Amino acid sequence: MMTKPTGSVVIQINRAPVLTLWAAVVAEHLGFDHETALTLGKSVAGLNAQSKGRRLGIYKPAEYVPGEPQKKRKPGREMSIELLGRSVPATDTGHGIRALDKDKPLDPAGVERYLGQKFGAALEDVRKVLAALAASFKPQELAEKAFGLYERFRPSIPEGVRGWGAKGELKLDVIRSLTKQG
Repeated sequence: MMTKPTGSVVIQINRAPVLTLWAAVVAEHLGFDHETALTLGKSVAGLNAQSKGRRLGIYKPAEYVPGEPQKKRKPGREMSIELLGRSVPATDTGHGIRALDKDKPLDPAGVERYLGQKFGAALEDVRKVLAALAASFKPQELAEKAFGLYERFRPSIPEGVRGWGAKGELKLDVIRSLTKQG
């Protein structure tokens, strides 16, 4: 999974777990607790995948059928949280705020397992590099620039359906180079 061409760490991975981890790191730096941040990160990656899937014709948008009842909502205060340019549906559970997936709160432990499976032994190294990048910005600036930063370091994947889910190279030196000094 990890190689060291010319002294830099490169991880072969697809974009979804990278976006999940980055969005979670950003959410933590914006003041959310770790468990909430994990669910928000997973939701941001899911929303991005849905958007790209629609653009590629893989997914069709949900259709409203006149006369059919609206979905019933679960108890708890519902809200929308802006993160990386996405409006993430969330709810206040007895265990804190959690992003919603199909009207159900996401499980932070499940997100952590997902990240562990995708990043393997590299997870903590990548998390540290991303946390250093996020910490180099003031919260308001990070909120505004987070997705643009991701676009600069995300694994490069071929466009189109054949690139869907393909692995690319995540270069930790590129992430380090984006960290503001001082």
